[in-house]
Amino acid sequence: MAKVNPIQLQKYLKGMNYPASKEELVKHAEQQGADENVRSVLEQLPEQEYGTPADVSQAVGQIE
Repeated sequence: MAKVNPIQLQKYLKGMNYPASKEELVKHAEQQGADENVRSVLEQLPEQEYGTPADVSQAVGQIE
C-alpha cells in the first residue's frame, strides 16, 4: 500500500470537527476531494472516536 503524506492527509481533514468517528473522517475527506489512496487509508482506521488531528495521524502511522 502507498504511504499517505501526513500533511496531505491533514489538508483533506481541514475543518473537521473533533471528536470524530472513522466514518465522519472518511466522509469529510471525500467532500474535500481526497483521492482513493487517502480514502483507503482512512477506511482502515479502527472504529473509534478520534479527539484530535494528531490522534488520526498516529492511527494512520500504525496501519502503514
